[in-house]
Amino acid sequence: MKKIFLYGFTALLLLATSCNKWLEVKPDNQKTTKELFSTYSGFCDALNGCYIKLKNQSIYGEKLTMSNIESMAQLWRVDQTSRPADYELMNFDYTGDNAKSAIRNIYAGLYNVIAQANMIINNIESRGSVIPEASTRAMIEGEAYAIRAFCHFDVLRLFGQLPKNATVQVSLPYAESVSSESLPHYYDYTQFVAKIEADLEKAELLLKDNDPIFKYTFTYLNDFVVSGDIVIDDFLGYRQNRFNYWAVKALLARFYLYTGITTKAYTIAKSIINAKGVDGNALITLSGATDILADYLACPSECMMMLNAYSIMDYSPNILGAGYPPIRTNHLVITQSQLNELFEDQSPASNNRYNDVWDRSTMDANGTIYPVLKKYYYDTDVLVSDYINLTKRQVIPLIRLSEMYLIVMETTADLNEANSLWMAYQLSHAVLPTQDAFASLDEVKTAVFNEYRREFYGEGQMFYTYKRTGATSMLWRTITVNESDYIVPLPDTEYNPNI
Repeated sequence: MKKIFLYGFTALLLLATSCNKWLEVKPDNQKTTKELFSTYSGFCDALNGCYIKLKNQSIYGEKLTMSNIESMAQLWRVDQTSRPADYELMNFDYTGDNAKSAIRNIYAGLYNVIAQANMIINNIESRGSVIPEASTRAMIEGEAYAIRAFCHFDVLRLFGQLPKNATVQVSLPYAESVSSESLPHYYDYTQFVAKIEADLEKAELLLKDNDPIFKYTFTYLNDFVVSGDIVIDDFLGYRQNRFNYWAVKALLARFYLYTGITTKAYTIAKSIINAKGVDGNALITLSGATDILADYLACPSECMMMLNAYSIMDYSPNILGAGYPPIRTNHLVITQSQLNELFEDQSPASNNRYNDVWDRSTMDANGTIYPVLKKYYYDTDVLVSDYINLTKRQVIPLIRLSEMYLIVMETTADLNEANSLWMAYQLSHAVLPTQDAFASLDEVKTAVFNEYRREFYGEGQMFYTYKRTGATSMLWRTITVNESDYIVPLPDTEYNPNI
C-alpha cells in the first residue's frame, strides 16, 4: 500500500481548466502539495486529476468496464493465448500470473484515485479558504468524498466477502490518510460498509444546494457558455461527467441494494426517477429510444455519472472489435447463438439494443459471424461539435438512470408499480410490452436480473449482480460458481490480514 500512496503523491497533475477542454486535458507539469493547494485553480486541478485517473484503462477506462470484470461475469468469448489475463479471470484462476498482474493493476489504480481524493479532503480544511465561493468549496469537497467512496465500494465488490450468507470473512483497507509512512486501517465487512456509507452521506450533504444542478439543468451545464448576462465558471460545467448531487444519490441506491438495505435503495432510486429539474421538467429521463436512434449507444443522456474518454477510439476497437473487421482472437465478442440467448425473452425484432447496439454482421477470417458490442464505437469520419464529442460520443457510463428503474422494480412491494415502470423501461428500447407484463413480484425479479446483463453489457455490473445475489450459476458457465470465486484475493504485494 505504501508504494501506491507514494505514486499518488509524486504524480500530482497540473491540469488545465480552459473552457470546454478541462475534461480532456493531459498532465503537463507537477507541483508540490503546498503549491497545488495554494490556489482555487490548484484544487480544481487536483479534482480533475481524480477523474483523469478514473478513466485510466487499468480501471474504468477498460478493465472494470469492458474487459476483465466482464470476463469474470462470463460475458465474452475469450481466447487463452491472445487474452491470457481475461482467460484466467474468466475461470476464476486468481493464482495465475496474468490474473495476478491484472488484479495488481486494478487494485493500484483504485487506490491511486483514492490517494488523490484524500489529498483534496485533507487539504481543503486547512487551505480551502483560497476557494472564493463557499458553495464551490463544498462542491469540490463533496466530489472528493464521493470519489473516495465510489472506489472503496468497488474494492468491496471485488475483494470483499459476499454481502449476504458469507462463510468467509474478509477485512479490507479503507484509506483516509495521505501519510506514506503507515498502512491504512483494515476493517471487517460491517465496518468497511459503514465507512463507505459515511463518505457518501458526507458527499450528499456537501453537494446539496451547492451543486450547480440546483440552479441549472444538466443540458445547460453540458453546453455552458453565456446565458444572458450570467457567465458560468467553466469549472462548474459538465455535471454529468462529475459526481454531482444526483450521481451521489444514485450511488447510494446502488450501495444500499448491494448491502441488502433494500428499503433505502427503493426510496432513493424512486426519488431520482421522480426528481424535477429547476425548469420544472423531469431532472433526467430514460434515453434509450432517442440516444440509440442518434447513434449514441452508451445512452449518455441518461447518465447520472459518466467519464469523458477522449481517446476511447484509440483503444476500444482493438478490445471489442467494433469497426475493424475481421474479428480476431484478441477481440472480446460473443457468438450469434449467445446473442439470441441474451434476448430470448425479449422481442429482438424491435429491440434497439439487439438491432443497433450489437453489430450482427461482423465475421472472422473464416466467415463465422461474431456479434460485436458497438457501445464504445463511433464513426470518426463523421465530424461533430466538441459538445457532442464530450457529452455524447466519448463517454463511459458509470451510473445510469436505467439502473434506478431496475432497482425500484426489484425492490418494490407493489406489482402495479413494477409493471408500470417496466412498460416505460421497455418503451425506451422500442419494445411494446403488454399492459401487465408480470403476474408476480418473483417474475419481476427474474426479469430485472436478466436486464442487468442486457442493459449494462460492457459497463462492468453483471459480476457484482451475481455476487450480491450469491448466484451459484452464471449464464454460459458450465461449472458451479463457489463463494471463493466471488472473492478476488488482495495482491501479493499488499499486507493481507485474511491469510
